[in-house]
Amino acid sequence: MEMVRQVLSVLAVFGLLGAALWVMRRGGFASLRGLRRDSTSLESIERLPLTPQHALHLVKIRGRELVVATHPQGCALLLDSVDGAQE
Repeated sequence: MEMVRQVLSVLAVFGLLGAALWVMRRGGFASLRGLRRDSTSLESIERLPLTPQHALHLVKIRGRELVVATHPQGCALLLDSVDGAQE
């Protein structure tokens, strides 16, 4: 009886792994809830390298243009505008 229980447990784990793989190949859990974003909603418009470790990025996401500075410690939002008009 114990052997049957162990085999069923292993099969259940493989079943869960297979189901997770199937969901991820279909677009992840966000697509199941209808929250998946359009692939064109994020666009890198321009990058300006300042030093080897520092750069400015102009990014457009859902009609908003963002200027983001990147550095070794992370990044910082410098400007947020909607369709080119500053907020």
